[in-house]
Amino acid sequence: MAARGRSLGGMRGLATVPSYVVMQPTTLCNLDCAYCYLPFRAADRQMPVAVAEAVAASVNRWAATDRFSVVWHGGEPLAAGRERLAALMAPFGPEVEHHVQTNATLIDDAWCEFFARHRMRVSVSVDGPRERNGERVTRAGRPAYDRIVRGVAALRRHGLPFSALAVVNDPSPGRATELYDYFLDLGCEVLGVNIEETEGVNTRDNAHAAPAVTGFWAELVSAWRRDPRIHLREVEWSLRYAAAVLDGTADDLLPGRLDPIPTVAYDGSVVVLSPELAGFTDSRYGDFSSGSVLTTPLHTILAAAERTTWVGEFIDGVEACRSSCPYFGFCGGGHAANRYFELGRFDGTETEHCRNSKIRLLEGVLEHARDHQSPGA
Repeated sequence: MAARGRSLGGMRGLATVPSYVVMQPTTLCNLDCAYCYLPFRAADRQMPVAVAEAVAASVNRWAATDRFSVVWHGGEPLAAGRERLAALMAPFGPEVEHHVQTNATLIDDAWCEFFARHRMRVSVSVDGPRERNGERVTRAGRPAYDRIVRGVAALRRHGLPFSALAVVNDPSPGRATELYDYFLDLGCEVLGVNIEETEGVNTRDNAHAAPAVTGFWAELVSAWRRDPRIHLREVEWSLRYAAAVLDGTADDLLPGRLDPIPTVAYDGSVVVLSPELAGFTDSRYGDFSSGSVLTTPLHTILAAAERTTWVGEFIDGVEACRSSCPYFGFCGGGHAANRYFELGRFDGTETEHCRNSKIRLLEGVLEHARDHQSPGA
């Protein structure tokens, strides 16, 4: 089913205009999750309004001609407070869509009114039922689950739609069905599922037996097909890819150039391709930044981002994937941060993240299809 990587075009170099920008209003997070990758989540380093104004100068131009999103992602973005977040959002024009990724523990009626007033789209991080959230704890080490569900209840009380993002560190039999049924009851509209990744300050091993992970994804497809009320991000993309392979249009799914996905850190520094690299330094690559919006316009930074040393190395790695991996058309060459934190460099190819969340995801979808193939088909 996987199209041979060497036959695929697209994804050559970085696009100069992204589809969205990630903004870090504060490094602070009020939780201390065991698998978190963020290096400064105990420190409250807040973004000055001048940084948002500089970013908006480029973003407002892009949003005037095409759909464009700003994603507020911390730390815990709500830890910045409503007044500060409103001030940071103010420079952006009315065409810009605002999204926030939150642990939901701070959401109350006042925050719900804020979301409604600013037409802000909310995504909640929660890992499933109470017993699956043992690693999502407060700074005092207490379980955060009750606070999370209170925040979700506030969203539902105000009639605000929301997405959810779950981290899975145990892709065992039965886990996927349990997970999907939980989120059906929770009431989210979209669900993203991430197998835990080794990145940032999280150095835990993320290797799993291939049959377990493939079986997890196949089971998740089965659960979703029984009651597909939720948009299941990874599964729906996999099915779209599989259909494109069958009708010979898979090459058309990849964009011509990689989305740079710029992350603007609290201090205005810009890291492309992987938000997880922000805040880290390396003797070879420096701070991974391609510039600062306080001194250089964002659109200018992105136009020259390929000249950043590690970015060029990553592009070489993408080309190595294209020439060697039959799954290239599905994932487009993987993620920069996973290469760096797993392999120590950017021009390597296959990672555990590739295996868990790309290769075995697609194989799980295909396994489900084989197991449910009609007799005689």
